[in-house]
Amino acid sequence: MFRLRHVIVIMTNAVLVGGLLILVLSLGFVGWAPIVGAVVIGFLLSWPAARFVSRWIKEEDPAWNAEKDRPVAAERSNAQADHPRLRWRRTIRAPSASVGQR
Repeated sequence: MFRLRHVIVIMTNAVLVGGLLILVLSLGFVGWAPIVGAVVIGFLLSWPAARFVSRWIKEEDPAWNAEKDRPVAAERSNAQADHPRLRWRRTIRAPSASVGQR
């Protein structure tokens, strides 16, 4: 399973590296060393930031079981039953025996 933290690492990496590059260039540091330094610092800070954000999201989610580090089973089954893309499955009825017979 592709964990939430991995998705957030991609986003935080882009935000942190991009922000640090804009900061370095706007302050007038145009050499290769400040640019590489900004990229390295952005990469190093993205993993802890993503870990913090994913924990924050999971703590705020009422359907998340913190001890087992997964969704609550009852909430997961109810959420799947009420999902709009899965709702059509409840409306489709099995074909009766009389359909297609003449």
